[in-house]
Amino acid sequence: MNSLLKKSTYILSLAAVLFACGGKDEKKVTKTVETETLKTKPLEIEKPQLAFGFIKLTDMAPLAIAKEKGFFEDEGLFVSVEAQSNWKNVLDRVIDGQLDGSHMLAGQPIAAGAGFGRQAKLVTPFSMDLNGNGITVSNDVWSKMKPHVPKDSDGKPIHPIKAEALKPVITEYKNSGKAFKMGMVFPVSTHNYEIRYWLAAAGIHPGMYTADNVQGQIDAEVLLSVTPPPQMPATLEAGTIFGYCVGEPWNQQAVFKGIGVPVVTNYDIWKNNPEKVFVMTEKFVQDNPNTAIAVTKALIRAGKWLDKPENRKEAVEILSMSQYVGAPVEVLANSMTGTFEFEKGDKREMEDFNVFYKYNATYPFYSDGIWFLTQMRRWGQIPEAKSADWYGSTIKDIYRPDIWKKAAALLVEEGNIPATDLPETDGYKPATGDFIDGTIYDAKDPIGYINSFSIGNKDK
Repeated sequence: MNSLLKKSTYILSLAAVLFACGGKDEKKVTKTVETETLKTKPLEIEKPQLAFGFIKLTDMAPLAIAKEKGFFEDEGLFVSVEAQSNWKNVLDRVIDGQLDGSHMLAGQPIAAGAGFGRQAKLVTPFSMDLNGNGITVSNDVWSKMKPHVPKDSDGKPIHPIKAEALKPVITEYKNSGKAFKMGMVFPVSTHNYEIRYWLAAAGIHPGMYTADNVQGQIDAEVLLSVTPPPQMPATLEAGTIFGYCVGEPWNQQAVFKGIGVPVVTNYDIWKNNPEKVFVMTEKFVQDNPNTAIAVTKALIRAGKWLDKPENRKEAVEILSMSQYVGAPVEVLANSMTGTFEFEKGDKREMEDFNVFYKYNATYPFYSDGIWFLTQMRRWGQIPEAKSADWYGSTIKDIYRPDIWKKAAALLVEEGNIPATDLPETDGYKPATGDFIDGTIYDAKDPIGYINSFSIGNKDK
């Protein structure tokens, strides 16, 4: 059932009793007050009590906002939102039914359905955000990269900074007998594929996965390893790694702590790329279809609320709470309010660093999911060649725009979003060259895309 925001006029009767020395009669004062009342008639919810997980990153924001602004409650949902220790724990707890759903890496439900890592039938009806990641290097690495970075007339680095500037640094470390180590958050994370893409675009081999080498370090010139997001700055400071790819606020934290310099964002690696998704098991969605739609409705509303610039300051305050991201307000605000700081003091306008609603950010496009499948095949996580049809059919079992459409249609009917916000699409975005190397990505030709790269697997 839908909730309608209706303007209601009602009569408020106030009894004013006036007392005087000789005693006076009661007099009634009647006022007409015009107010707006939210009338909510939720769907028939199969499971109103829900527990959702997240990792302490800025892009968990739709979950925090849906809870704190009452969007879940409007749908008849009573949700607890619980921080998790790492991405493996998130995946396991959703699969095992300890969590009803979770903020998740876009690659996690895809890998679970495509044969890499733990297998399960997971679905996503909602894409949580676009962009939001960065690659940070240590101060020592940055000092060695800087002479190789083009500068403008004011002497400031020209962005985006390509990995060509890192090549001589890697060579120097190698010549001194040190392996060049960098961190990413999970083998099927956007961060892994983004840092690999950035390195490979400059001719730096990030390593291949095989059945015997699940670390993905075969032929690697840079050794990539997993570090949980909140631990990234401390691991960098300890010298265990020399750089990392992570979501906010952990790049800006390195700047505030004075231990590292972000050199590129994933907006520059792939403009308006998909980042996190909200995931439930296929069984949960089958058993609780109305609940899945209601959750998606609340999250879409949260995304829309977040993308109003006037709400970002409040969002930062909410995210800074210990039960959510728990980072200082000033660190969160650096990226959430439309700016991003690279080298200390080099703060630049980046309006679209965090996108939660515009550009159809919440819609689960098949083409977004297929990109992750191409990268899993490119780097050997999918060990054997697949047909072009396999990519499309595999992602359609995981990405569920049908649920999104039902939720969005109800929101339009209720007046919560305009009909113009619903994309007219077959689930595929047009081919695009919005990558740091200009390579064209067409999701309807996944094999051609895989074969277009000089580094990585090739398929027939």
